Amino acid sequence: MGSPSVSTHRGLVHWQGLLLVVSLLNFWSQPTTAQVTVESTNALEGTDVTLRIHHTAPNTAGFLWYRGDTTDSNHIIAYLIEDQTIHVRGPPGGQVIVNYNGSLVLKNVTMKDAGIYTVLVQLQGCQKMIACGRLTVYPLLSAPTLTASNTTVTENQDVVVFTCYTDTPGIQWLFNGTNLQLTKRMKLSLDHRNLTIDPVQREDDGDYWCKGFNLRSSGKSNKLKLDVKYQ
Repeated sequence: MGSPSVSTHRGLVHWQGLLLVVSLLNFWSQPTTAQVTVESTNALEGTDVTLRIHHTAPNTAGFLWYRGDTTDSNHIIAYLIEDQTIHVRGPPGGQVIVNYNGSLVLKNVTMKDAGIYTVLVQLQGCQKMIACGRLTVYPLLSAPTLTASNTTVTENQDVVVFTCYTDTPGIQWLFNGTNLQLTKRMKLSLDHRNLTIDPVQREDDGDYWCKGFNLRSSGKSNKLKLDVKYQ
C-alpha cells in the first residue's frame, strides 16, 4: 500500500512532507498582537497570480497556506518553514509555491482556483497570525460573433437588427471604429445583445462591431458593413 497523501485542488501534499509541518504546529498555539492581511486579487484564466500578504511582525518562522477559510491540516496547499536549523519549502514540484516574503504564487490558474485562501504566519516565540483573502478568476474570452437581419437596406423604409453572440454580460457596440452613440431610432435589448435601428437612415451606413469584456479580458467581433441605399 502506498503512503497516504493529503488531497487539494492544486495537487497532493505528500504526507511525509506534512509531518514536520504538523509537529511544528503543535508548538504554535499562542496568539499575538501583530497583524497580517492578505490582498484579495483578480486574475485572468491561464495566468500566474500572486496572493500578497502584509504583516507587522519583525521576525517570522514560517508560512502555511490553506485552501478555503480554514487552518485544517487537510487543506494545506503550500508552506515555507524557516529557522536556524530548518528550511523546508513544499510541496516539491508543485504549481503552488510560497515566496520568501510569504506570498503565495499560483501557476496557470483556472476557474476552479477561485475562492478563499488562508495564510498562517508563524512567528518566533510560539506565536502566530492568521488572515484570508479572495482570488477571483475571470475567463479568457473568445471573440463574439456578430450577425445582422440584413446588411443592405433602404433609408426610412427598412429596419435592421444586429445580434452579438457572446458568453459574457459585458457588451459594447462600436460604429466606424469608435463607441456607438445611440440615437432615438436605436434600441438595445435589456442584455445589450441586440441592437435595433428603426428606421435606418443614411448616417447609419458604415461598419459595426460588438465587443465582449470582463475586468481582465475582452474580445472583438467580426466587422459587419451596413449599406444604406437612398435617393
